[in-house]
Amino acid sequence: MSATPYKTEQEIQQLGLEVLQKGLGVSDFIRFIQQFNKGYGNYVEDRQEWQQQYSVNQLIDEINSVKDS
Repeated sequence: MSATPYKTEQEIQQLGLEVLQKGLGVSDFIRFIQQFNKGYGNYVEDRQEWQQQYSVNQLIDEINSVKDS
């Protein structure tokens, strides 16, 4: 019985990424990898902050101006 050569963590990760890319194709591979990106910041707080400047009437006016152009 022959010994299997030891692979470093980096080599295993690289091999795994190559296998995934070949198996999934480029676009699905990218979508798969994006699932592991946790992002940054607090989306809820950020959204509430920038939405404070808008009122319902302002939003309706903006929608109507885009619709009319």
